[in-house]
Amino acid sequence: MPAATPTVPSPRPESLSSSLMRNIQVLEQRRRQEAANATRQEQVAEAITRFTGSMTFVYIHLVLYGAWITINLGFIPGVPKFDPSFVVLAMEASVEAIFLSTFVLISQNRMAAAADKRADLDLQISLLTEHELTKLSRLVVRMAERLDIRDAADPEMREVEEDVAPEAVLDEIEARQGKG
Repeated sequence: MPAATPTVPSPRPESLSSSLMRNIQVLEQRRRQEAANATRQEQVAEAITRFTGSMTFVYIHLVLYGAWITINLGFIPGVPKFDPSFVVLAMEASVEAIFLSTFVLISQNRMAAAADKRADLDLQISLLTEHELTKLSRLVVRMAERLDIRDAADPEMREVEEDVAPEAVLDEIEARQGKG
C-alpha cells in the first residue's frame, strides 16, 4: 500500500477547464507570434545566446583553450609554440567576452520587453478583478442587509465595498520605499 502524501495529485490535462486550456493556447500562440515577428538580428542574437549558454559551448572551449594552453606550455613535443606569452589568447578571450555579453544583453532586452507586456496584462487583469469583486461585495452586503444577516455590519465588509485606487497604493509604496 503506497504511503499517503500531503499533496493532491496533479490533474491530468483533460481535467483542466476549457477556459484555462483556451488561455494556455492563446499564450502559446502569442509566444509563437512574437518569435515569428522577431527581427533577423534578434533571432541571430537569441540563437547565439542559446548556444553560448549550453554545455556544448563549454566543452568546445575546454578543448580549444586546453589545447591552446597545452601547446603553448610546450607539453606536446614537435608542435611549435605560437603564443608563448598567451597575449593572443587573452585578447581573443576579451573580444569574445565583449561580443557574448552584447548578445546576452540583446536577448535580455527582448525578454524584458516581453516580461513588461505580461506584467501590464497581469496588472490590468488584477485591476479588473478587484473592480468586479468590489461590485460583487457591494451586492452581497446589500443582500445580507436585506436578509438581516449580521456579518453585513462587519467593518471589513465595508472596506471591501470600496474601490482601490492604484495610484494611491503606488504612492504609498513609493513613500515607504523612500523611508527605508
